[in-house]
Amino acid sequence: MEEIKVQTTSKSELIDLTSLVQDHVNKEKISKGFCVVFVPHTTAGVTINENADPDVPRDILASLEMAVPFNANYRHAEGNSAAHVKASLVGSSQLILIENGRLLLGTWQSIFFCEFDGPRTRKILVSVIANQ
Repeated sequence: MEEIKVQTTSKSELIDLTSLVQDHVNKEKISKGFCVVFVPHTTAGVTINENADPDVPRDILASLEMAVPFNANYRHAEGNSAAHVKASLVGSSQLILIENGRLLLGTWQSIFFCEFDGPRTRKILVSVIANQ
């Protein structure tokens, strides 16, 4: 398992992790198997979506903000309830297949770390399991 540290710079942002995760797969020299990407935070998540058009990540963040606005009548004393809800909606892990030593992602797909309560220093855990 590897821990990847990410420094976020905004309250909400999507950061492409694909090359960092692929680097870990390369280090492990796994030809076939799967990779787990896990975010051990309650106000952040991980998703797979398009990265060819930078408007897609922006639209995802804007849509989440419309669905779960930062300023609403939340009861959580820390004031970051919207971040907790968004993290629950997005999820904390992704499972990606590995074939011929490469992450098996679609043409336009990338792995994104989703920050909902930044800026912060965050960690992402990556584990690769070989398929016999």
